[in-house]
Amino acid sequence: MEHHTAGDPITGLKWTRKTTRKISQKLGKANLNVSPKTVARLLKELKFSLRVNHKKLAGNANPYRNQQFEYINRMRQRYQRSGLPVISIDTKKKEMLGRFKNAGATWERNPVLVNDHDFKQDAHGVAVPWGLFETTANRGHIFIGTSHDTPTFAVAALARWWTRTGKPCYPQARRLLILADGGGSNGPRNRAWLHQLQTRFCNRTGIQVTVCHYPPGTSKWNPIEHRLFGEISKNWAGQPLESYETMLKFIRTTKTKTGLTVAATLFGGNYPTGVKTSNAQMAEVHLQRHRVLPMWNYTIAPDPVNETRKLKT
Repeated sequence: MEHHTAGDPITGLKWTRKTTRKISQKLGKANLNVSPKTVARLLKELKFSLRVNHKKLAGNANPYRNQQFEYINRMRQRYQRSGLPVISIDTKKKEMLGRFKNAGATWERNPVLVNDHDFKQDAHGVAVPWGLFETTANRGHIFIGTSHDTPTFAVAALARWWTRTGKPCYPQARRLLILADGGGSNGPRNRAWLHQLQTRFCNRTGIQVTVCHYPPGTSKWNPIEHRLFGEISKNWAGQPLESYETMLKFIRTTKTKTGLTVAATLFGGNYPTGVKTSNAQMAEVHLQRHRVLPMWNYTIAPDPVNETRKLKT
C-alpha cells in the first residue's frame, strides 16, 4: 500500500487508488484470506476513504498576472469615477435544448425524467449564451445565439446591447471599457474580434473601446463569471432546458438580494466559423496598444474619416 497511498496532511484522511478486490487478491497471495467487504471496513478504520479528483491545482501563474489585475482595477476605477460604462463579457457553456439532464437538484415529489443519453440528434436546437454584465449597474444581458460562438456574433450582440440599453443609459458616453477573458471569440489575438469591433461597433456608434483581458487561466476573476453566470446556473439548476422559451424564462427571472437584474434576447442568425481576416482588413483597425502589457490591453478608436462624414451630415 505504501506506493499507492495519498493523504491530507491537515485532516489525516488517506486514500488509495487500488480497489478493495485487488487488495483482497494481494492479501490472498500472502495467505491472508480477507474478503473485499472486510478490506473496505479495515480501510475505513485506518481513515481511508473513496475520493474523487478535485480541480484545485492551478497551472503556472503568469509572471504578469498581478500587474494585469492591478491595471484592470485602475482602469475600472477611472471609468467608474467618470461615469463611463464598464462591462464584462464572456460566452457561457453551449447548451443542447431538450429533455437532457441539467446539473443540480430541486424539491420535487417525483424526479424529473430526462433522456438516458445526451445525443445531439435528440436536441431541439443549440443555445449559445453570450453574456454582458454592467459592473456598476449590476445588470446582466444574455443573447442566445442559435449557431456558433464567433467574433461576428459577439460584436453583433454587443452592438444590439448598446443600441437598446447602453446608449439610453449612458447618453453622454464616448468611451467604453470591456473586460474579457484571454481566449475564445474575444481573445486578444483574434484578428476577427479586433476587425469586427472596429467596423461593426466603433465605426457605427462613434464609441472608443478599450479592452482589458484577464491573463490565461484566470477567467474566474472576470466579474461576469461569478456575478452573472453563476446566478443563472443556480436558477435553472436541476431543470431540463427544453426550449429557447424555457431558457429565456430562467435567465429573465434570475435575481439576487444585491439587486441583480437580467435581460435575455433570442439572437438568431447564422454565424459560421473559420472566417479569416486578411491583412488588408487588419489595416482598417485603428488599434493602439497600451504601454502596460500591450498584449492584453488596447484601445480601438472610430474611423476618423467616418466621424468626419457624420459631422458633415
